[in-house]
Amino acid sequence: MIKFIRKYRIFIVTLIILSSLILTSFYLILKPKRVLDIYEPAEVNPELVDPKIQYKRKYHKISDFKLVNQNGDTITQAYYEGKIYVADFFFTTCQTICPIMTDHMYEIQKKTISDPNILLLSHTVTPEIDTVEQLRKYANEKNIDDSKWNLLTGDKKQIYDLARSSYLAVKNNETDDPYAMIHTENFVLIDTKKRIRGFYDGTDSEAIDQLLDDIKLLKESTYN
Repeated sequence: MIKFIRKYRIFIVTLIILSSLILTSFYLILKPKRVLDIYEPAEVNPELVDPKIQYKRKYHKISDFKLVNQNGDTITQAYYEGKIYVADFFFTTCQTICPIMTDHMYEIQKKTISDPNILLLSHTVTPEIDTVEQLRKYANEKNIDDSKWNLLTGDKKQIYDLARSSYLAVKNNETDDPYAMIHTENFVLIDTKKRIRGFYDGTDSEAIDQLLDDIKLLKESTYN
């Protein structure tokens, strides 16, 4: 047996390599392509969802909106028509998780800056403080590209409804103010059909890497 192996070792090694290549090829061909989930309210932490839609299991989409950005321009859902975008909620005077989230959103801005089909969207949860002027100052400090990333302010009830009934990204703050919100660290990935395709920890660099990978995956399935 040993003599046989020595005599035909080149043939055996070649056969093993070819077999490995063939098996790998079959695996890659037959392996199902990963597809991002579509998130519905019933699948999300109930604390983040308005009770009126917690039962909803299909057809959930981001509602239309009309808010104002850091340049005083009116921004509606039409601005994001046909685009993939990442949304979050923050406030400019936050000293805890917001600076980290903004830095990570800036990283996404840098990585996608040349792609007009990928946009960013941040909503303030304290519109009474975050005026257009305040958002403009914040945008300047954080090197935000106006063509890529909108910071939105406006009617507090509308922002609250978007957060709780569309993006499913903030907790209700039990205070005298019925529209008070406790924002989370969540970044929300939205597809061109206004559907939620993923939630990511905006304070976690590994989660941001995953988000960037998922953006590429979503882009390939959308535009190819």
